[in-house]
Amino acid sequence: MLVGMVVEFHERAGLGAVEPVEGGRLSFHCTQIADGSRHIEVGTQVRYELVPGNLGVWEAGSLEPVG
Repeated sequence: MLVGMVVEFHERAGLGAVEPVEGGRLSFHCTQIADGSRHIEVGTQVRYELVPGNLGVWEAGSLEPVG
């Protein structure tokens, strides 16, 4: 699993972004939050997996808060 921080989350749209420790930015959909809550706070450090997204781009999946 990889580690990053949630830097953006729009609850109404269900879309967010994770910034990996290595840099860059990966999108995610709220259905990828592992506990099923469909909500996560900006600033939360998470573990995640890379999953294939639409149009051949990689996204963050199986997001789990660290700690």
